Amino acid sequence: MGVQQAPTAKGKASAKGLQQAAAKNERKTEAETGKPLAKGAKRFEERSRSSDGKSAGTKQKAK
Repeated sequence: MGVQQAPTAKGKASAKGLQQAAAKNERKTEAETGKPLAKGAKRFEERSRSSDGKSAGTKQKAK
């Protein structure tokens, strides 16, 4: 859930903390690999392929 969509102050604080932790983890990963991580649709496709070598479109067509 996004920071703006959280219904309570506690939820907003939690969402903000999670967002900051994710950004920190992404920066760490990018520093370790020496290249930026893919963003948006490219990232989705990259993560989909890494799980089993098939694209998301191929997986949906198979069902």
